[in-house]
Amino acid sequence: MSSAHVTPGSVPGPKLAAHFASLEVQKHAARLGMWLFLATEILLFAGLFACYAAYRFLFPEAWAASSRSLDLTMGTINTVVLITSSFTAAMAVHYAKEGKNKMVGHMNVLTLLMAVGFLVIKFFEYKHKFHIGTLPGRYYFYEGIQLPGAPMYFSVYFASTALHALHVVIGMTVLAFATVRAYRVGDFSANNYTQVELGSMYWHLVDLVWIFLFPMLYLV
Repeated sequence: MSSAHVTPGSVPGPKLAAHFASLEVQKHAARLGMWLFLATEILLFAGLFACYAAYRFLFPEAWAASSRSLDLTMGTINTVVLITSSFTAAMAVHYAKEGKNKMVGHMNVLTLLMAVGFLVIKFFEYKHKFHIGTLPGRYYFYEGIQLPGAPMYFSVYFASTALHALHVVIGMTVLAFATVRAYRVGDFSANNYTQVELGSMYWHLVDLVWIFLFPMLYLV
């Protein structure tokens, strides 16, 4: 069933696992599990942020010069794209609660399109850096910035943005599953929207991490 609005009782509700006392407890456990998972993801990026802070303190001039070599326009566009995609992901949860499955699918499709746009822009950024030689570590050969610490800046840049891009792809996969379910099964409703909610939570993490990366890398 894939109608725009699902009438309560017209589709089967969520299944209760045997080890949960009720659906409410099951939903709470799912949310708690996602929050704990997101906390571990934040710890993962926190290690990179700590490296960033340490090397920025050691090489402030190289950090400032390297940051100015980045394409601020592309970085800004990507920031706007991700913030907008978080809005559409949140709207998918809103429509899921109302049982409007087609709108859930539409919102997720918009989110996925913006995610693709983000990755395409990042691809062109990477391509330019490979061309001019602003690469990590011993692969750095850019003549425009010959300061101690510049190769380390781009090591941190590529490590953090590539890891973030991987999370974008993972988030797209999660949202794609919810999108297919919304269109084909159409069973999201006020009592059954956990999958959409958890996918949206993960996508907000992707957005949040970039909100930190953008000023750290592009605006220092």
